[in-house]
Amino acid sequence: MNKLFIVFALAGLTACKAHKQLVVNKRTDTTKVAVNAGENAVEKKINAIKSQQVTFTSFTGKAKTKLDINGNSNDVTLNIRILKNQKIWVSITAFAGIEAARAMITPDSIFVINRLESTYLKKPFDYIYKYASREVNYSTVEALLVGNAIPQLLTTSGKVEPSNGNVVLSGTLNDLVYRLVVDPNLKVSETSLSNQAEQQSLQVNNSEFINAANRVVPSRIAIASTVKNKNIKADLHYVKVDFDQVEDFPFSIPKRFSQVQ
Repeated sequence: MNKLFIVFALAGLTACKAHKQLVVNKRTDTTKVAVNAGENAVEKKINAIKSQQVTFTSFTGKAKTKLDINGNSNDVTLNIRILKNQKIWVSITAFAGIEAARAMITPDSIFVINRLESTYLKKPFDYIYKYASREVNYSTVEALLVGNAIPQLLTTSGKVEPSNGNVVLSGTLNDLVYRLVVDPNLKVSETSLSNQAEQQSLQVNNSEFINAANRVVPSRIAIASTVKNKNIKADLHYVKVDFDQVEDFPFSIPKRFSQVQ
């Protein structure tokens, strides 16, 4: 269900330049969430949440990450670059800064280079549906990496209810059962997706929000995915974040690498 980290698992398992250091955002509760009465209450609440989603042209992040695949845990660094709606580039470094893998995800393709084994994976994007619901798409990955709500979940067809000062959006989206928790500042703190029939679940927790380039984003993102007997956990701690910088997305497959299916 969490496509990006399934890709990391398939890979087996740079320093992105960010021009501003992270600054803790002194958040207040001046914007409170309350469920309004009336015919348009749900729509108003959804629109309010949408208005607080992070907007950007490009994203650059460096995250110290504990990556656990089926109990095999590694401390790695993820350097992430996103060109909105076009591509996600990830470099995974470990072992004293040596790059172990590099991935490029576009709306229609998935590419992974495994430098440790001199192999590469090249697949159409729909390959991921062997592991994920078809309700999860490229925009899902972008949203999760910057702490946004998964766009498909901001729908008026589900329930919108107050809970301990938060707002909870819940319902079903075809084969998915979802639950989205939005805090008093209209930022997503929890995302849960499940499909019992396919034995799939995804849990995402966002915390320690910071201000980066005048945008409020989580500096810690914990992702836990189960797909049948595959269990993947990734705890990201962003140490650098920036937006709307001009970045390169270098990706080439060495001729000596062999393709895996």
